[in-house]
Amino acid sequence: MTILKSLLLAVYLTALVAVTGLIQFPFSALVIKLALALLGVHLLELIIMFKHVRRYSGGLPMSMLLTLLFGLLHWKPLMQSKQDQG
Repeated sequence: MTILKSLLLAVYLTALVAVTGLIQFPFSALVIKLALALLGVHLLELIIMFKHVRRYSGGLPMSMLLTLLFGLLHWKPLMQSKQDQG
């Protein structure tokens, strides 16, 4: 799971660098589109799975941010921990 989170962060960082124009990559437009698509899907996950996102012990704003960045890699363990409890 840590590898997937690292890959997501790499996509976001590469897209941020591409948007700012600090470095030009031959695949800049593709990475930017990929990052926007990921954020869009994760936004839908945030809306749909909000009841699980609220269970994060670190506070709602942080849980929302983590869901936007990592999607199900963040909220799925929260959902499973609730099922394990009862």
